[in-house]
Amino acid sequence: MKAIRFGQYGEPAQVLMVQECPLPEPGKGEVRVRILASPVNPSDLLFVRGLETAIQPQFPSPVGFEGVGMVDALGPQVQRPVPGQRVAFFNEKGGNWADYAAMPAHALLTVPDDLPDEQAACFIINPATAMLMLRHVLAIPAGEWLLQSAASSELGRMIIRLAKHDGIRTINVVRRREAAAELQRLGADAVIVSTEGSIDEQVRRIVGPQGVQYAIDPVVGETGTQMYQALGEEGRMLIYGSLTGEPIRVGADPRFILAGRRILEVFFFGYWFPRLNETAQRQLVQDIVTLMREGILVTSAARPFSLDEIGAAVKRAEAPGRQGKVLLVPAKE
Repeated sequence: MKAIRFGQYGEPAQVLMVQECPLPEPGKGEVRVRILASPVNPSDLLFVRGLETAIQPQFPSPVGFEGVGMVDALGPQVQRPVPGQRVAFFNEKGGNWADYAAMPAHALLTVPDDLPDEQAACFIINPATAMLMLRHVLAIPAGEWLLQSAASSELGRMIIRLAKHDGIRTINVVRRREAAAELQRLGADAVIVSTEGSIDEQVRRIVGPQGVQYAIDPVVGETGTQMYQALGEEGRMLIYGSLTGEPIRVGADPRFILAGRRILEVFFFGYWFPRLNETAQRQLVQDIVTLMREGILVTSAARPFSLDEIGAAVKRAEAPGRQGKVLLVPAKE
């Protein structure tokens, strides 16, 4: 079978390669899945660059954490799901950018037949991240303001729609003025451009001198630093990525932190989701399905790429102004 691997950290388009590998045999408690589609997520590319420090690869390393596929074979002590069932999954070992992958049975979620592959492939990371951050971790009340960066990304757009649905007002940070009109059509209450002045000052002109109580950022560096400065007293900020690879500078003026008791937290899906009890996990999945059907947690898909097109796929995934999630589709060979 074909699988994408990398032998060292580096730029994805340069270090990712397609290899012929033996068909994986599912071990105890595992299931083998025939991959139908797997998205190219920012977390995948951070992993290849060595910036996703929560997971340490063993080189040559597989890659690809999320996807949809058909159950192909069961390992020892596994009874469900049965072969032939379509499942979505978060494979914490990576390896979904391949024809087949073996993964723990508990990582699989059976998905409804009415969800197409391009939606089911993106069922977990973005929708569940949006739901967990807004409803569980921050638990933002209706009527409050949420400040978010990378607002024109697929997850950023999803958060705008979910926040609108939940009665949360959003201030959305983008790098290009031309992105503002589209985000406002999605339901963004305000859009600010990071190159048109201090994020902190722009935010306070919108909400008042008190600042905002909630912020989420996958960028950090200067963007995250300015967003943190826009927090009001006892405000909370979640960092859920590091697209720049640059640290946030919160200690420049300790008086700012101590006077306002502002809270800085890190969100990692692989940490938060397993800590939900089984009932809460089932409810989260049901809520995601409902909101997908309502068009709130949907993902717009770009054209599919085969495994052999991995170089073009990762370049497309990071192209400025890209519309739609890039999907790797092994059957496209």
